[in-house]
Amino acid sequence: MMSPLDNSADPILRVTGLNAGYGGVSVVRDLDLEVRAGEVVAMLGPNGAGKTTTLKTIAGVLPPVGGEITFDGKQVGGTAAYKLSKRGVSLVPEGRALFFGLTVREHLRLASGRGGIATEELFELFPELEKCIGRKAGVLSGGEQQMLAVGRGLISRPRLLLVDEMSLGLAPVIVERMLPVLRTIANEYGTAVLFVEQHVALALEVADRAYVLNHGRLVLQGEAKELSERRELLRSSYLGESATPTAVEGR
Repeated sequence: MMSPLDNSADPILRVTGLNAGYGGVSVVRDLDLEVRAGEVVAMLGPNGAGKTTTLKTIAGVLPPVGGEITFDGKQVGGTAAYKLSKRGVSLVPEGRALFFGLTVREHLRLASGRGGIATEELFELFPELEKCIGRKAGVLSGGEQQMLAVGRGLISRPRLLLVDEMSLGLAPVIVERMLPVLRTIANEYGTAVLFVEQHVALALEVADRAYVLNHGRLVLQGEAKELSERRELLRSSYLGESATPTAVEGR
């Protein structure tokens, strides 16, 4: 088990003044955020707020339109996704992006690398995967597919894990089973975790801090516990009403 999070440590990920979008047109504007090693940070907001675009840009899937992305103290904005992956950035995308003709074992073998997590450790997090190790991804249940997607992203022991909508299409009981795994990953491996999630209450139970986006802009941020206790402020930020990025931190 890792020691308690050191809030004085330098962030492993720092995003400053980020503008991100498609074809040079920004849908995310002037975004600042950071994540430290061993920290779990939620990115919340209504559909179309720019959350997925932000994750893709951090992961190198999309080039930034403007601003800076710093990983491990080095500017990486515009670096290709495969190069960032080698440096320890792993993205679990919305929709899972599995190869339905490959088995669970084959997915994990392809994603594993030197110094990664042993499959036995991974099965402690997701015992269900061990039971279907020889089955093809296309015949797995939605929950099993999501476990495989997260496991594939984790097995290389990334320093930064980005997870987009883990709960998409899953029953609430499966979501309650899976989201706390992000907390375990941060605690046991010191991984910095940034995740997008629509199940707000459960996300705030798992996270240390949260950022709320609306219409491509940061409208609220703060400690997860404080945000969960101020539901009206959180609700207003989702509706685009009067909330400011420092509303909670400035209490």
